[in-house]
Amino acid sequence: MVRNARSRSPDKANGRIRVPRQRDDPLDRVSPRRRAKTCASGPHPSRSRGPRRCGSCTVSPPRCGEDGMRRSWWLDMAAIVLLAATSSAAMASEPGESVTANTSPAPRLIAYLLDRDAPLPPVDAGKLDTVVYSFAVVDADHRVHLPREGMAERLTKLAERRDGAPRADVLLAIGGWGADHFSEAAATPDARRTFADTAVALVRTHDLDGLDIDWEYPALPGPGISHSPADRDTFPLLLQALREALDALSAQTGRRYQLTIAAADGEAAGGLDLPRIVPLVDAIHLMTYDFFGAGSARTGHHAGLYRSAGASGASDRDTTRAVDEFLAAGVPPHKLVPGAAFYGKAFRTTTADNAGLHQPFAGEVAFVTWAELQRGYLDTPVFERHRDPQAQAAWLWNAGTRSFVSYESPDAIRAKAAYTRLRGLGGMMFWELGGDDKRGTLLEAAHRGLRGGDD
Repeated sequence: MVRNARSRSPDKANGRIRVPRQRDDPLDRVSPRRRAKTCASGPHPSRSRGPRRCGSCTVSPPRCGEDGMRRSWWLDMAAIVLLAATSSAAMASEPGESVTANTSPAPRLIAYLLDRDAPLPPVDAGKLDTVVYSFAVVDADHRVHLPREGMAERLTKLAERRDGAPRADVLLAIGGWGADHFSEAAATPDARRTFADTAVALVRTHDLDGLDIDWEYPALPGPGISHSPADRDTFPLLLQALREALDALSAQTGRRYQLTIAAADGEAAGGLDLPRIVPLVDAIHLMTYDFFGAGSARTGHHAGLYRSAGASGASDRDTTRAVDEFLAAGVPPHKLVPGAAFYGKAFRTTTADNAGLHQPFAGEVAFVTWAELQRGYLDTPVFERHRDPQAQAAWLWNAGTRSFVSYESPDAIRAKAAYTRLRGLGGMMFWELGGDDKRGTLLEAAHRGLRGGDD
């Protein structure tokens, strides 16, 4: 799943993102920022508020959810029934290992956290099981290192915070969108050994609980990123070297260390030899967001749970489709962890039809954190709130400027978390903790959905 940015096409990547300026549009008030993690489509960063307003939702009879969106009691009940039915259908159709919540470990809630020159946000170990600090990188000599000044101190401080009861694990992510040199580091035994030894040295130095490998993407070309068809064969060998190095550290410390990877569906999954990868890793963090972005022909729900009724492309992606793809490839449900987005994506459409949904757009695509949405979008009357009950997704629409913003509301995140739990998956991750508001609204929604607090 956004990291320097998790993206298959550069909605941003490591540059700045802007949307063409138009008057009286909150889009214009979003300061350009380095995009932390986004997967564009193609194949994937308090002020006083006025009264909450319901938007032009067509569901009736209405009641307001925590995010101010209009909802209905029967839709909520139908969603739970649909989730349970989806889980049962999956269990009946999958050969071999069944998809069942009854025999799976408790689902984990995993937060990615982007390194930034700011105080660390609160880490609620009562809700979070794991924090994945992002990102270390690999250099041309195959050595893994922390690239930013002060990052080592911040990582150590984060690891020191985790102790206590309950205790959240701390992993270090390596890579992210635009991160180079993976292909060379995986190519030879000596290079793999250097990569593994230097990565595990960081685990030892900072007293971490493991590593997350975010290679975007093996065997797939990216802007300025080396790749080779051999990546599909050498990536499992790189993971094997890491697993062996972590196990050697375990023999010294008496602790077991985790190894996870980030992955995306569709074209980006073509470079993954999953039968060889799965036995080596504790989890696959599936980036089920950025389904629509700069490389898309039209707007859509960038993190939708289900396919939208208005979707017209056979290649349109959604969370359920991505999960089914990896389960069908033999990934055990308890090792599959879909993702949620603590940010939205803003488009400028070329038409005003259908409140901007499934419409062509022009120009760049902006990345807007949930905290920014709270300050400049959800608190202004110029944006209408909409909800797609079939996709379990939300969006905002400004007809005056033809601004369409796809985002995950608290209701949408609870639905995705409940889906994860009911299908017996390993948990849910999200990008990223620093994008939440000061009240931790989205973290609370994810926690409640994953633990069954809304059933």
